[in-house]
Amino acid sequence: MDVGFKGRHVDLPERFREHASQKLLKIERLDHKVMRVDVEVCHESNPRLSGVRERVELTCRSRGPVIRAEAAAADMFAALDLALGKLEARLRRAADRRRVHHGTRTPVSLAVAARTTERARSTLPESEPNPDETGTLVVREKRHKAEPMAVEQALHEMELVGHDFYLFSDAETGLPSVVYRRRGYDYGVIRLEA
Repeated sequence: MDVGFKGRHVDLPERFREHASQKLLKIERLDHKVMRVDVEVCHESNPRLSGVRERVELTCRSRGPVIRAEAAAADMFAALDLALGKLEARLRRAADRRRVHHGTRTPVSLAVAARTTERARSTLPESEPNPDETGTLVVREKRHKAEPMAVEQALHEMELVGHDFYLFSDAETGLPSVVYRRRGYDYGVIRLEA
């Protein structure tokens, strides 16, 4: 497993790199498919934010979905420990989901999975960023191949990535949809209709 380090507005000491590499060895026990873990440390110089001055983002890349966690604390070692705890919880949840469960959590049959991958193989043409009517320029554009999935799977993927929303193609309706986190512990779904 490779570990990559990146510091924004901060030079990472060798002691932190060694400490983080030692701590990240635990991840291989949770998921042996992990190929690379990126550690990004951002330093906030605002004195009013001294309690959350250092932010650590961990991005775990494997053959499966990308799993991400981030935390902020007064120093980078404490932020690393908090982010690592979140990452381990998400990896455990992903490992539990891969296990064969009986009842309502039975995995999708191979025939159904083959049909959904055939539908998802259509590719979109690449487009260059162009200025719109207001004269602004699109700076960054991302394209991802996505298989149609159920709302529950989209919620799971959203939790693995650690974002407040997740864009997906709904397997039931075939519409582009977004699941998002609402206040409290509720979730919402937005579907686009033509």
